[in-house]
Amino acid sequence: MIELLALGSAVLYGSADFFGGLTARRANTIATVFVSQFVGLVLLLLVLPFLPAATVSSRDWVWGFVAGLSGGIGVALLYRALAVGAMAVVAPTTAVIAAMIPVVFAFVLGERLRPLTLAGVVLALVAIALVSRPASQRDWNPGQSNSRTLPPGFLLAMLSGVAVGIFFLSLARTTMAAGMWPLIAARIASIVLFGSIALATGRTLRMSAPATVTAVTGGALDMAANALYMIAARIGPLSIVVTLASLYPASTVLLARVVLGERLSLVQISGIIGALGAVLIIVGTTG
Repeated sequence: MIELLALGSAVLYGSADFFGGLTARRANTIATVFVSQFVGLVLLLLVLPFLPAATVSSRDWVWGFVAGLSGGIGVALLYRALAVGAMAVVAPTTAVIAAMIPVVFAFVLGERLRPLTLAGVVLALVAIALVSRPASQRDWNPGQSNSRTLPPGFLLAMLSGVAVGIFFLSLARTTMAAGMWPLIAARIASIVLFGSIALATGRTLRMSAPATVTAVTGGALDMAANALYMIAARIGPLSIVVTLASLYPASTVLLARVVLGERLSLVQISGIIGALGAVLIIVGTTG
């Protein structure tokens, strides 16, 4: 049961990323993030009366808002990367960087890492190098060091991974007694952030009907994924739940292949497989 819930959250997370990236190809990124986050908040508020009572401390609110800022920025970078790059390259790159953040954080605090965890980090670095190879060998020139040697959206995906990793770390600092309220705080923070950016830059939050449909779908899937993940994490071993949920790029890659017909080189495919394996190792050995 726990495994099914965690795998279900992985499928929904990856599907949400796919629809978010699809929306970002039809509308500006600010509007995409704002609408998807707003939909998630509305759904969460609708189910809140049916959830157990919670006790929220000021610390929970602070970490919730920090999670909202970092998570919102991470999602924006991810959606932009998914819009301009190959989803099958972007999603695993973001996932493996996000999985490495807790490892780096623990190392900075003086925690000794297990040999298998270090092996996962090394595998992640190798996977990133392979995924970053352009799909066409004609576009690869080892003598060049500028960003044109990298696939579109790759650097954005790496930055997104850092922000998403901070998001997960921030939520982990909240208490179980707070229930879903830190996530509500996170959603409010991200909505305020991107609403303010839209006002300051004059970017419209309006989008076409097809873009609205995909944005709403992505927001709903993301919140459903959060719900499944929270349930699984509260009734089962966290290490197992996080490991299975971290396989979410698989559904993004599959949808991109089936719906968009994305093609990758054998080198990139091996990098994607390596990235997913690295996520399993890193999360599984730090849980």
